[in-house]
Amino acid sequence: MALSTTLPIRDSAPNLLQASSTDVDEHCAGLGRWRLSYDQISAGAFRGSFTQLSLPRVEVFREITSQQVRQYGQLGADSFGIGLPWDGDSELSCNGTSARGARVLASIDAEIDMCTPKAFELRGVVASTVLIAELAARLDIELPRAVWYQLRVIETAEAPVARLRAHLTAIQETISTAPERFDDPGARQALEDALLVEIMDMLPTARAHDPGRSSAARRRTVDRARELMHGSGERALSLLEVCKAVGASPRKLGYCFQEVVGTSPMHYWRAMRLNRVRRDLKRAGGAGTAIYDIAVQHGFWHFSQFSLDYKRHFAELPSETLRRARLAA
Repeated sequence: MALSTTLPIRDSAPNLLQASSTDVDEHCAGLGRWRLSYDQISAGAFRGSFTQLSLPRVEVFREITSQQVRQYGQLGADSFGIGLPWDGDSELSCNGTSARGARVLASIDAEIDMCTPKAFELRGVVASTVLIAELAARLDIELPRAVWYQLRVIETAEAPVARLRAHLTAIQETISTAPERFDDPGARQALEDALLVEIMDMLPTARAHDPGRSSAARRRTVDRARELMHGSGERALSLLEVCKAVGASPRKLGYCFQEVVGTSPMHYWRAMRLNRVRRDLKRAGGAGTAIYDIAVQHGFWHFSQFSLDYKRHFAELPSETLRRARLAA
């Protein structure tokens, strides 16, 4: 099936973005036009890489993160995305639904809220929602509205997914060995057509993964708890206050978090506050900045324990983060 004649093609040269970082915020800043924020959940030094090949009609990406990360935000306006977790045994959470061994993630003009495991790799394709809708109309394909407007784990036919994986593997090998091949307009057109054929072959059979009623209830509990944890109040809530607000015992909330997010509520709650402290230290930089004051603002009352937790989580002391911020300022 040739798709090159269905829509106008901008005959522009490809743009190859390759970035790597040892800081989760710097990694997030290197995601091109994606409007996403990341919080590091697991403890340890962070390493991440992002590769994006921008073709006239589609963008092909590969992302690797070493630590467990919460990703939230949006790919950008008018964005359709298909993502393939590269490790079939990975367990991740998409919009509060846990999925082990997920083969396909779909994001269509959607808000994204995803928790990824350690050593996670995601490859995929991003295109214009308008492009996908126009192709569907011309090819007489009914798009699955049930998977619209929210990041979803989807179940679909296996054959086009396998072929899309093969294309993405070949693209990464070419980026590593002979990226100049993408300079040829004919090669770009053939590549885009091949990717779009597989995507359009997947969509008619796509349906949202059904987590079951009990899982949906646990997801609602976790969603409410995280909403409270992420609240923008002047004082950080305690875990006891969160349990009271959602009407769940610490044990029950622990079961819910372990299934939906892959970690305990205490660890998640501490990780979110440590990320906020780190960002405040990066923004501070002034000579009068007191680390203790920032730590207390985010609920850390025991300073020596806070310093140990911070170093364990980010592989550096809070004073080192502040020192770099002052040098940058």
